[in-house]
Amino acid sequence: MNKPQAPETLAATNSTAIERPLPAPPGGKLFGSDIIAQTLRDLDIPFVALNPGASYRGLHDSLVNHLGNERPQMLLCLHEENAVAVAHGYAKVTGKAMLAAVHSNVGLMHSVMAIFNAWCDRMPIVVLGATGPVDAAKRRPWIEWIHTSRDQGALVRGYTKWDDQPSSPAAAREALLRGAWIANTAPMGPVYINFDAGMQEAPLEKPVAPIDANRYMPPLANGAPADAVRATAEILRSAKRPVILVGRTSRSMEAWNARIALAEGLNARVVTDLKTGSGFPTEHPLHAGFPTLHAPVGEAAEAIRAADVILSLDPIDLGGWMTSLFGAEAPKAKIIQVSVDYRAHNGWSMDYQALPPVDYFLSGDPEAVVPALIEALGFDAKPKKFTPVKSASVEVKTAGELTMDQLSLALRKAVGDRPTTLTSLSLSWNGATWPFTHPLDYVGLNGGGGVGAGPGISVGAALALKGSGRLPIGVCGDGDFLMGITAIWTAVHYRIPLLFVVANNRSLFNDEVHQERVAKTRERPAENRWIGMRITDPEIDFAQIARGQGAQGFGPVVAGDELAKAFEAAIKVVEEGGVAVVDVRIKAEKETPPPSPHVRS
Repeated sequence: MNKPQAPETLAATNSTAIERPLPAPPGGKLFGSDIIAQTLRDLDIPFVALNPGASYRGLHDSLVNHLGNERPQMLLCLHEENAVAVAHGYAKVTGKAMLAAVHSNVGLMHSVMAIFNAWCDRMPIVVLGATGPVDAAKRRPWIEWIHTSRDQGALVRGYTKWDDQPSSPAAAREALLRGAWIANTAPMGPVYINFDAGMQEAPLEKPVAPIDANRYMPPLANGAPADAVRATAEILRSAKRPVILVGRTSRSMEAWNARIALAEGLNARVVTDLKTGSGFPTEHPLHAGFPTLHAPVGEAAEAIRAADVILSLDPIDLGGWMTSLFGAEAPKAKIIQVSVDYRAHNGWSMDYQALPPVDYFLSGDPEAVVPALIEALGFDAKPKKFTPVKSASVEVKTAGELTMDQLSLALRKAVGDRPTTLTSLSLSWNGATWPFTHPLDYVGLNGGGGVGAGPGISVGAALALKGSGRLPIGVCGDGDFLMGITAIWTAVHYRIPLLFVVANNRSLFNDEVHQERVAKTRERPAENRWIGMRITDPEIDFAQIARGQGAQGFGPVVAGDELAKAFEAAIKVVEEGGVAVVDVRIKAEKETPPPSPHVRS
């Protein structure tokens, strides 16, 4: 009989064949953590991103030796922030919660920024944690005392939907079912479930009766009441200059088409932004201007100011937009807000933004309300064929240092007609340089503005896109990339094809802009803005760091004629199943987008 291969000797190009354990002997005792692991399988969540630790060593053993490291399969991450960010990115594509596991209070402390990002982004994640034995008599000296907390969930309670610390296997199963249900119900968000190490490792005193997990996680319909939909339809029907503000959306093609059909039926202008994923085709004749990170500008701003009715489909900062465009005086247009986000607002986080003026509020998920409005208005539910409005040429300098616009346009040219998903964007990205034609063209920013999220989110999004035929590209600033850089290893190890482009201005440049503003206000030398900001002397070689983690590194690219060659070579690596990182050295300057990317006849 042949001796089985050790897991590390198995050659694999498919992530499901990586880290396969030797089979455990049948029978034997069951432990508390086996019930937890079986419940995770019942939830049908395919992956758990983790950084290991002794506080959940019982669960770790159950995932490997009880379940065979399959559904969920472990994805080793080298930092807890990356583990949660991977789950965040996966949810951004699928709309469903993935698992992340962190070790005790110290691992949770490492992960809190990533949890906050997911919270602000309204993305579902089930975060699994653990504590040293609650029973003090069972704690190992020293280490299990410092890794035990009385109320560990308090660390994240202000930016999770729910948390629990179950004390028995049956209670742990119930907590997981409840947590997954809460996380996946709009407004979605992360939950935290903390397992007692003692409970995990204790043998079961008696069997835990099986249950049908689906009966404990009923789907919720988040549509608005029929009378409210009819009243809103009448307001929209009478509008002469309606505008639709598209905010948080899913990656559903059906929901995408419904938004187009509603806009076409109303002949409404549509405004989108870069904080959220692509929600409307930006080359559609009804799309106003181009998506920006902050308040709308140019054609988009003009459309909102001219509107008589504004239909707000859960944009992140409706109040901020109105203040930026109208000042202290509220707009004269009638504003209809469609959202369930108010259910997530609490007193700890101010992520609910400024209080907007609203004349009519529909308490419902826009994904459910838009089709209902189409039906009430009697519109065709299918969008019409339209001739794309071609983007105007964005003028960029071809001499001297590379700019962000040069990077974007060269990347777009190299991509060609390949279906592409932008999994992350640098803050200096110009929305006029890249059209969105599909809900998966862009998955949105990181939610909470936490630097370091881009790499992990990109890995998670690329994991969800694997096998889809889409090319995932994460465009990260150098500061963002540095803080999450070990996510490269996870992508390489688990054979997750992905292209990283580092917009490397050798600075934490967003803060240079802030320091320049302060200096000018105080009539001090703005030329000093770079001090304490520039990542130079030495400059970091991102291509070399990528090679050190098993990826293909290209660059640093410093001239325009090198961009096309580097991007083409990197895309070839990704299409062959690899991970590529292109280090592009760009000028540390803030670029101003043109007033509109559209040319209208």
